[in-house]
Amino acid sequence: MSKIVRFLDYRRGASFVHFTRSEMNSLLSLYSRQVMRGEWRDYAIDQQDGVARFAVFRSTHERPLFVISKHVRGQVRQGMTPSHHYAVQDTTRKLAQAGSLVEVLQVLDPPMRLVRG
Repeated sequence: MSKIVRFLDYRRGASFVHFTRSEMNSLLSLYSRQVMRGEWRDYAIDQQDGVARFAVFRSTHERPLFVISKHVRGQVRQGMTPSHHYAVQDTTRKLAQAGSLVEVLQVLDPPMRLVRG
């Protein structure tokens, strides 16, 4: 037996959380810098249960070194744009949490400083 579903009701379901193009550019540029340094070798992107994840690995056969995740903050109401928050976790703890991806990525790639010696 078939079930009739209105598209309008279907679209009101849980929002699809994903990384935007500019966020992916930031993530992949950080990833490429770490690959050039020889620290990271693989990555994976996942999306489920309202969370988008970008995981980086030292080796393909290991657990992720870091997971960068994007969550929807609070409940999304009809006609409102959702706000997101970002987090960086290693295997045991949460390293950073902020309202923008740039702030969170500074934990993994701190700005260079001039060292005089």
